[in-house]
Amino acid sequence: MIDFWLAAGLLLLVALAFLLIPVLRGRKAQTEEDRTSLNVALYQERLAELEAQRGAGTLTAEQFEAGRAEAARELLEDTEGADSGRSYRLGKALPLVVAVLLPALGFGLYLHWGASDKVELTRELREAPRSIEEMTSRLERVVEAQPESAEGWYFLGRTYMAQDRPADAARAYEQAVKQGGREPELLGQWAQALYFASQKKLTPEVKALTEEALKADPNEITSLGLLGIAGFEDGRFQDAIGYWERLIVQLPPDDPSRGALQGGIDKAREKLKESGVAVEEPAPAAATTGAQLKVRVDLAGALKDKVQPGDSVFIFARATSGPPMPLAVKRMTVADLPVEVALSDADAMMPQLKLSNFPQVQLVARISRGGNATAGEWIGRSSPLSTGTSETQRLTIDSPDEK
Repeated sequence: MIDFWLAAGLLLLVALAFLLIPVLRGRKAQTEEDRTSLNVALYQERLAELEAQRGAGTLTAEQFEAGRAEAARELLEDTEGADSGRSYRLGKALPLVVAVLLPALGFGLYLHWGASDKVELTRELREAPRSIEEMTSRLERVVEAQPESAEGWYFLGRTYMAQDRPADAARAYEQAVKQGGREPELLGQWAQALYFASQKKLTPEVKALTEEALKADPNEITSLGLLGIAGFEDGRFQDAIGYWERLIVQLPPDDPSRGALQGGIDKAREKLKESGVAVEEPAPAAATTGAQLKVRVDLAGALKDKVQPGDSVFIFARATSGPPMPLAVKRMTVADLPVEVALSDADAMMPQLKLSNFPQVQLVARISRGGNATAGEWIGRSSPLSTGTSETQRLTIDSPDEK
């Protein structure tokens, strides 16, 4: 803050200069005016003496004129360089009072409406916190200074959860939702904080928040994980398995939480067996045999003059209800069209995301001049179909690729 106050002091000195310089100049002008008045008085007194001497007969007319001319010349020399056009006077007290009150007024107004706290906070945020408590304190000050910051409230909620303060986290996430909108991720985090704050009870509010989050995004991971935990804690093991299986397929192979999730799924299966409930085991044959879809891709006649032979063509299948990334992909070019390809588990982009893991998919063919599989110029889509379909599907690229 020292450099800030130095800069403020410098600006204050500049402002005072605009007030004090005219005052000093005014005093100089007053001195010149007083000296001029004295010279005029002396000149008039000299003329009176000359008049008296001429009346007494001691001066001739020529001597009188010479003496008067000499007195006039001396008066002119004494007043030369003075500002004869200045006829006003600056008040002595008012400028000085203003010069004193102006800094005090500015300082008071800054303390009331200024942002010195935000300046200091910005400086602190540039340095890495030494502890989680210090980070929490900073985030609390951030949201106090900027209560409209949804991001600030979100990170404060995350920090509270790391400190095992779910009730405080729930209040922070509630503010994040108010400021940032009812985004699925925020709703899931808010529901999770409320769940742990209520001693792991699936309250109506928690259930409503997770349902809203999953309605907007069926793959919202926090809500899926939370509902799996709630199901397991309440003895609804089949529900827990369903939510956790939906979650685990979205995680990358090297994600450390995959092991914990799979362990929870296995434990839930054991609980079901212990209670005498028949458990549907995953069929290994599906993974061995795999699913396969045959598709013939063609280009609409109206687009043949709008594409180039070297443009990339991405043919892929994606789950109609599940992760948005493709399950199986093949890359061709426009020159290869029309073409017939087979999409199978062997074309999976990720080992845990295979055609055989999803009951229903949509086929997509996209032309991308830039070679980008996620965005292009033209596209064709099929209706949802079962991954067990054996007939060859026909797909025509005929529409602009608009997100």
